[in-house]
Amino acid sequence: QVQLVESGGGLVQPGGSLRLSCVASGFNFGVNPMSWYRQAPGKERELVGTIVSTSGAITYGDSVLGRFGISRDNGKNTMFLQMNTLKPEDTATYYCCADFKNTCGQGTQVTVSS
Repeated sequence: QVQLVESGGGLVQPGGSLRLSCVASGFNFGVNPMSWYRQAPGKERELVGTIVSTSGAITYGDSVLGRFGISRDNGKNTMFLQMNTLKPEDTATYYCCADFKNTCGQGTQVTVSS
């Protein structure tokens, strides 16, 4: 059974940073691509970025390019999202997803506000 558990969300001031984590279980994490998505109230889900397992190649959505960084530790079945220079428009629930299983975690809330 695929299980994805996000953590690390919270309230941060504009310009601040947060690091989200996603611990995966129930599948071979090390060989599959993983993604972060986010969804703000009243808006469609948005792809934050995807990291490939083998090559380590990463793609980012235009709105976070240059500010966010995705990484993974295959030995710990964990993916990370480092978010820097946060803006109020980054406020959303962030989801860790195993696209090949069409499965996401329960999400972690990020609120950027002064």
